[in-house]
Amino acid sequence: MSHAPSPHLPPHPVATAEQHAHELAALELIQHPTVRAAYRDVAETWLARAKPSDAMRERFNAAYEEVMFSAAVWSSNSDPLRPKVTCITRLAHEVDGQRIPGTRWGIDNPDSVYRVIPIAGDEKYVIRGRVGEHRMTENYFTLWNAHMGTIDVVDGRRMEVAADGSYEITVDASEKGGRSNHIQSTPEAHEFYIRDVLLDWSNDQPNEITIERLGGAPSRPALTLDEQAERTAAMMAHFADFTGKLSYGMSKSPANHFSLAWTANQHGAMVGQVYVAGRFDLQPGQAFVVDVSDGGAEYFTVPLGNLWGTTLDIYGSTGSLNKAQSKPNEDGTYTYVIGPDNPGVHNWIDSDGLREGFLTLRMAEFGPGGATEDLAATGRVIDLDDLDAELPDIARVDAAGRLDQLIERQTGYVANRLPEGVVA
Repeated sequence: MSHAPSPHLPPHPVATAEQHAHELAALELIQHPTVRAAYRDVAETWLARAKPSDAMRERFNAAYEEVMFSAAVWSSNSDPLRPKVTCITRLAHEVDGQRIPGTRWGIDNPDSVYRVIPIAGDEKYVIRGRVGEHRMTENYFTLWNAHMGTIDVVDGRRMEVAADGSYEITVDASEKGGRSNHIQSTPEAHEFYIRDVLLDWSNDQPNEITIERLGGAPSRPALTLDEQAERTAAMMAHFADFTGKLSYGMSKSPANHFSLAWTANQHGAMVGQVYVAGRFDLQPGQAFVVDVSDGGAEYFTVPLGNLWGTTLDIYGSTGSLNKAQSKPNEDGTYTYVIGPDNPGVHNWIDSDGLREGFLTLRMAEFGPGGATEDLAATGRVIDLDDLDAELPDIARVDAAGRLDQLIERQTGYVANRLPEGVVA
């Protein structure tokens, strides 16, 4: 399955010719009988295990398409002898007149551009690229083992960069020896998971990234289409199982309360981040109010998701808000109003018609001593009729202000992440 690059767009760090060719090939791959069978079987198993509410069942089909296509895109770049840079957790778009499904999965961060590169521990590689003119607050090149555990990491914000913005990161088994742009791999090395986190959607620019394997010709042939289909089917089942376990933990926590807070370097979590997860379950006329004290974090985000591990509407509405997109209270804390009904406040996180869902607040980039003692995130339910009494000082917004908020959000998203444009 080979595809010529799309000629219709100027060069872009995410919408590369390689990315477009890979997405088009994945469209063909999901028509393979083995993959089609996996689509049917994984859906049946996941629905039986999840026992979703009516509201979550209604969201299954759209979310399932994304999770499964993400598995196809990811699994079809799994040969460390022929590595490519592929981006996942994109929204649906078109390439050469064909609709490319979205690829969100695993409770994605809507501020992040996620890219994947397969790696073998006994090979040598060079990652090259260029940073944007406006450097990101959070950016990590993380080398994982096969279980999403961190082996080594380069902090893209602090790596050595030439005057023209270009950089090189070496990857092999040799010791770091003080090299800030070196990743020391091990026999367990499996793949890179690269997070470019856009705090300012309008100005933060993802990095350009390429990969070169050093050495001679590959020692084994490329996977056949049948072999690739088997890998994709296996990853589809894995994605459903992984997301199901994450969602199960949150669904068993008390409603309208944060109870899961942790830092970790396993299961895809980033070292040094704080995660606060929980779920909301509202009656008509209610909203979930969340108060955040960020503990000195330069970055945090408050996104909403569903049972199937995809975020809600992050493009057409304020389905997430990060620190740069939010209005602080006078004391520097932040207050959010979550629910399906527009409360007329700036920090409204729109639940896209749902009265139930999941909240996965993430904080990162603390000072040298870590989070300060005032780090906190608490939630409570209020009646919207009591909003003025409960939140007299929260920043308000009228219809024109809301429209401006959405236009800025959408313009930045397309410019820096999805120049192809969003399609239904």
